[in-house]
Formats: sequence, C-alpha cells, structure tokens
Amino acid sequence: MSTAFHDDVSGKVLRRMKEGGFDFTRFHPIEFYAIFPDEERARMAAGKFRQGESLNTQVCAGENGDWQLSVSKVMYATYEDIGDFAQNMETLVTPLGGVLDGWGVTQEIRGPRA
Repeated sequence: MSTAFHDDVSGKVLRRMKEGGFDFTRFHPIEFYAIFPDEERARMAAGKFRQGESLNTQVCAGENGDWQLSVSKVMYATYEDIGDFAQNMETLVTPLGGVLDGWGVTQEIRGPRA
C-alpha cells in the first residue's frame, strides 16, 4: 500500500485522515457519489455495477430535483485505489449524464469508552 499523498483534493483528504489516526491497514467501505438529472439515468448507472459482498449501490432523490448514486466499495483507502475506482466510475456515469461528486469514508473515533 502506498502512503504517498498527492497535492489534490483526494491527497489532502487522505493526509487529514492519517493525521486523525485513520487505520489504513484495514479494509473500509468507501462511498463514491455521482449526481444525475433524473432517476432513470441514475438507476441505469447503478445497474452497471456488479452488486456483491464488497460493492453496493443506492439511488436517492437529491434536494435540488437531481438524483444521487452512491456506490459503496469495501477496499483499502489508498490514493491509487480510490483514484482508479473513481476513474472507472466516471467512465460508466458520464455517458448517462452523470457527474462525479466525490468520495468519503467513515472514520472511527477511538478513545476511552464511557
């Protein structure tokens, strides 16, 4: 696994995660987001992803009349893996009028238990 951080949005997020004590040695469900102008195209894009144990999709209405596709992939949180998956996702969603809208991961807060 690479620990190099690039000077772009993903690199900065990963650097902040490291500073916050994120465990990069474990697999995590990482959420990738795309926005579509209508539900039909969002669902068509969701259908292009193979559902399974490490991949899940969800389509929901946005606040501005648009539709959001969330793709959760269990993977290592590396710059390269996140970039590769985002690039592959962009290839699938762009022809359907979708636009990538970033990625995120939940970071566990570790500390004393109450």
